[in-house]
Amino acid sequence: MDGNGRWAQQRNLARTAGHAAGEEALIDATYGALAAGVAVLTVYAFSTENWRRPVDEVRFLMNFNKGLLERRQYELHDEGVRITFSGRRDWRVPKQVLKRMNEASALTDANRRMTLNIAFNYGGRAEIVDAVARLVADGVSPGSVNEKAIRARLYHPEIPDPDLVVRTSGEFRISNFLLWEMAYSELVFSDVLWPDFRREHLYEAIGEYQRRERRFGGLEQ
Repeated sequence: MDGNGRWAQQRNLARTAGHAAGEEALIDATYGALAAGVAVLTVYAFSTENWRRPVDEVRFLMNFNKGLLERRQYELHDEGVRITFSGRRDWRVPKQVLKRMNEASALTDANRRMTLNIAFNYGGRAEIVDAVARLVADGVSPGSVNEKAIRARLYHPEIPDPDLVVRTSGEFRISNFLLWEMAYSELVFSDVLWPDFRREHLYEAIGEYQRRERRFGGLEQ
């Protein structure tokens, strides 16, 4: 969900105003995904690299994400959405934010209409490092290390790899997002800044995905 800062700067607003405006985009995209029958929607909310941003902006993002859960978790629960989180919970995240994350997960755990997986304090490399650390802690022998063993120790091994990854704001990079999981994902890059993103843009990306052939390294039959 990229482009919040540039959206705000174009309007002579503080960068934090762009983050706040992104909430409407998130909710509309989530409802659009529900309407389209999407099983899992993973959104990149805060990366392990975002701690390098100014202290005031980081503080705003922590409080904003906490407030977003307070405002939206019951609404999403009523829609049958399960809320999960991918990322490091034991590293730098404030206790009050963790409390809200745990509450949202517990409230919606039994829901199955769609999973909204929020990548928070997340990094693709960090996830792989943490998976390898779990392999070591579990005493897995080198001869038993394979893709299945690593995948079982990712943050959410039960969530399937994404079919489609959408990057907003005209940037052409993946920025440490789902490095293991997106090995065969289709990529769509949108020029739309995240606060302006709506379900129609999601549907355009899905349409682009549907027009592609997926061979997973093989040949067309």
